[in-house]
Amino acid sequence: MSEFLEIVGGTTLRGTVRAGGAKNAGLPLLIATLLTPEPCTITNVPNLTDTSLVIHLLEQFGAEVDYDGDEVRVHTPRLLASEASYSLVKALRASFWVLAPLLARGGAARVALPGGDLIGARPVDLHLEGLTKMGAEISLKHGVVLASAPHGLKPAQIDLRYPSVGATHQLLMAAALTPGCTTITGCAREPEIVAMAELLGRMGASVQGAGTPVVEVRGEGQLRGATVDLIGDRIEAGTYLLAGVITGGEVTVEGVSPTFFGSFLDILREMNIEVSTTEASVTVRCAGPVRGVHVKTGPFPELATDLQAPLMAALATAEGSSSIEETVYEGRFSHVSELARLGAKITVRERTVAIEGVKKLAGAPVDGLDIRAAASLVLAALAAEGRSEIHEIHHLRRGYEHVERKLGSLGARVWSRMSDPDDFIFAGC
Repeated sequence: MSEFLEIVGGTTLRGTVRAGGAKNAGLPLLIATLLTPEPCTITNVPNLTDTSLVIHLLEQFGAEVDYDGDEVRVHTPRLLASEASYSLVKALRASFWVLAPLLARGGAARVALPGGDLIGARPVDLHLEGLTKMGAEISLKHGVVLASAPHGLKPAQIDLRYPSVGATHQLLMAAALTPGCTTITGCAREPEIVAMAELLGRMGASVQGAGTPVVEVRGEGQLRGATVDLIGDRIEAGTYLLAGVITGGEVTVEGVSPTFFGSFLDILREMNIEVSTTEASVTVRCAGPVRGVHVKTGPFPELATDLQAPLMAALATAEGSSSIEETVYEGRFSHVSELARLGAKITVRERTVAIEGVKKLAGAPVDGLDIRAAASLVLAALAAEGRSEIHEIHHLRRGYEHVERKLGSLGARVWSRMSDPDDFIFAGC
């Protein structure tokens, strides 16, 4: 038995939906709780597969975790292990971020090189170079990072040659538990980095400049427990806004700051979408034909790579031609062939896709091969004529909480179904 989504498209979506807590902030913040022996509480945590994976990871290191509703309480009085096995890290790339807490607090770590979605190589050399500058001794053996700092890490001046979100998270955590001043230049500027800085500040470190390219961390030898409310998920919110766009409707997403979207809202306006905002909500309204655009992904505040696939779906029915250049992950086009099954006209040329808008999409069975690819297929199915099936939706569950209920509240006809292998007849070879 396997789960799939059944969607009957053609309904104009209207209404208001609330974004959950940001997955891309929640996972590193949960990992950061390993930095302190005192209890930490994070609220507004989304109920996702990836959340459960991180909680399981924390428990492997001795954490006592209480997950009640959207509140997670973590208490790790002492670290009981120093190794994150391949079986854990391959399931979730964010697991690699335990390297910094284990090294800073325990003095040693063995962490397998990461896995996760098949969307490109995503090297971790920036993480390792930064930790090396802080005095860590690091080697690679059989796909495992062996790191030690028997005399503790030391403050350093670190220059990231690319604004990697993962490396910035990793180095902020390491610096927070290292007495003295560490300066990191070339930092990622995403809202999730600011969220990490807020937690580390409440734990006792001083973090200045988060959200800018230069961050200064004055670390402490021991951090205290803290409580923080997770920010809203800008990627989930952007996906629901695009659901309104692709169906020609009017959708409001609450629980997320407009400042979190960077250039995305300007791109929507360029597409002839009316966009209005409050301090904690965004509304899109389609008052005319959606126009094609030419955009590229990039580090914040440029278009988030996680919104590339959902935006591509929305552009599949836009007037004229569009293009999206993917500058972050070279392998993030698994959704193109599946969108084509629904009738989209998309051509891939190296790291750029050319999209010719079509008048209509048609329902079909498709596979979502990563989180955002699955989301793009959901959007396309909402606009398509007839019935679609979205398979492999365990990927969708990693990044979208209560998706059927939320889309249903906007008027979508979407249901979770179970398929039985006996329902299929295979012929040929």
